Amino acid sequence: MGNPLGLTDSVTQGIISATGRIVGASEPTGGKALISAAIQTSAAINPGNSGGALVTLNDEVIGIPTLAARLPGESGAAPGIGFAIPSDTVRDIANQLIRSGKVTNPGGGTLGVTAQTAASKSGEPAGVAILAVDSGGTAANAGLRKGDIIVGLNDQDIASLEQLETKLSELKPGGTVTIRYLRGSATVHKGSAKLGSLPTG
Repeated sequence: MGNPLGLTDSVTQGIISATGRIVGASEPTGGKALISAAIQTSAAINPGNSGGALVTLNDEVIGIPTLAARLPGESGAAPGIGFAIPSDTVRDIANQLIRSGKVTNPGGGTLGVTAQTAASKSGEPAGVAILAVDSGGTAANAGLRKGDIIVGLNDQDIASLEQLETKLSELKPGGTVTIRYLRGSATVHKGSAKLGSLPTG
């Protein structure tokens, strides 16, 4: 439900195809945001639907429509593929905003790095290349530095930045994490440190 293109009280219907989707969205500032537990729905999401309610036939709000998929290399939306933020995530963040006027616990942790997905010679994702390391951050304390390629976190192999961010969103700050990484060779190194927390609003 929403106000697409200014048409108030509009309702569309669709199918929930999956939960737990990992999707990225480009921000107006040029950055990117990652939704690691998105609900995929075929209900139409046009400008103005974002922020409306995604509900079941039993009147249960299960998510907030947020973005529509884009066709690769084209400006138009991919028909029938939209994504919503789960209602429990929205409720948690909303309660923080109501209590303190800002997000005090965004959830998940951070390694304190600027990074991007590294590609193999064949063009396939092959880890996360570190572009910069924050002094005093988790990665720095674990011995990582600019140019290293992260290939694993704890017991999970990591092939892309999206996988790394998703794994971090599941971990609690303060716990010890083990980072597996490459440094100029095929030898895998390991470093451990306490996981840092995401900055709050």
